[in-house]
Amino acid sequence: MLGKPFNSLGGRETRTFPTAADKDATIREILDTVYDALAEKGYNPTSQLVGYILSDDPAYITNHKNARSLICRFDRDDLLDAIIRYYFSDKSKAEK
Repeated sequence: MLGKPFNSLGGRETRTFPTAADKDATIREILDTVYDALAEKGYNPTSQLVGYILSDDPAYITNHKNARSLICRFDRDDLLDAIIRYYFSDKSKAEK
């Protein structure tokens, strides 16, 4: 038998799968942390984030507050997708 299909109470394990909204919320939290870390170190956060997204060079992101490893959790396409959807979210709500 592979794995443990039952929990300690004899019931089946419940699995949850992250939704796009969960992923976007996580990306927003990470971008907020990275933005703050860059600002604290005296960098222009917007310029540094744009440089990272365009080049995929993690050197644009400081290690302060673990920002570099946090932002590297997501592919640049995922970051851009979340940023653009967030930017236009008010517009799409207004059109409905």
